[in-house]
Amino acid sequence: MPNPSLPEEPVVSRKKAVPALLALAVAALIPLTGCAKATDSAPEDKTFEFSGKSLNVSSHGIPTDLVPADRKDVKVTRWFDKGSKVGDTKEVWKLEDGTLELQAQCTGLANCDAKFRVEVPRGVAVTRDGKETDLKG
Repeated sequence: MPNPSLPEEPVVSRKKAVPALLALAVAALIPLTGCAKATDSAPEDKTFEFSGKSLNVSSHGIPTDLVPADRKDVKVTRWFDKGSKVGDTKEVWKLEDGTLELQAQCTGLANCDAKFRVEVPRGVAVTRDGKETDLKG
């Protein structure tokens, strides 16, 4: 039997409490991700030997400038701002069997930004993700 002299305690169901606590935790972590900007990061270069007549560039949606150059190899410059993150990064830049694979991304709660510049020997036919593309410059 309830005691009329004691106030009743509010009842909070677990169904309402758990999502509310989750939303609060996410809201607290969002400022930690910052605002990543590739142009704020230091450039990194990698050069790949190349003797083929065609090159397929797979950049997974990352902005990538493809430019002709007076060179015999393929030079890749990457700007990758990993920001503040809770999670891991996936970084790939390799040239195998005529395909240049470029990835720079974060997983988890993160805000990363990346961009690439690929210098290709003049006269090489270049495709982007298997589709024809024009070189700039």
